[in-house]
Amino acid sequence: MSNDRYRRLLADVKTRIHEVTIENYVKSTATAGKPLLIDIRETDEWDAGHAPEALHISRGVLEGSIEEAVPDVTTPIVLSCAGGNRSALSAENLQKMGYTRVSSLIGGFGAWTKAGLPVVK
Repeated sequence: MSNDRYRRLLADVKTRIHEVTIENYVKSTATAGKPLLIDIRETDEWDAGHAPEALHISRGVLEGSIEEAVPDVTTPIVLSCAGGNRSALSAENLQKMGYTRVSSLIGGFGAWTKAGLPVVK
């Protein structure tokens, strides 16, 4: 089974979104106006462990739930998934919905745990 179309789609999307490294995300949390971290993984992934400050909105309901959860489209948002692909695709959709300060976390929750950052279950 080939994933060529998916890889091309993902590469294309990443030309139109902002991505942030785990190091830059951590630095941004120490500043005024720190971003809201939204974990878009599925509930079973979330239950297995997540960042303490993250808000959970599963990928499947993100677009339908974001306006209630984050009504201000200028709120800085960092989306996180397991590895950075679902969050990249989601970032583009939030941009299309008018969110102006949305980023995708490069490496997602995998980068979070690799960096030794706190995890809650």
